Amino acid sequence: AGVHRQILFTTVGWFVGYYLAKRTEYMHAKVDRELFEYVRQHPEDFKTAEKKRIGELLEDFHPIR
Repeated sequence: AGVHRQILFTTVGWFVGYYLAKRTEYMHAKVDRELFEYVRQHPEDFKTAEKKRIGELLEDFHPIR
């Protein structure tokens, strides 16, 4: 293949990849917006848990000899 074809295919590939990346970002942003709106409208389903101290999260240490 000639150099001109390689340049053409590289350019076309770059534009297609750019379009697909932008479309993917748009779709993810749309889903995020819908989910955040749902969470905002239904706070009773998403109650925040009380904060635990680090000592409550870790198990007691028992050394093995």
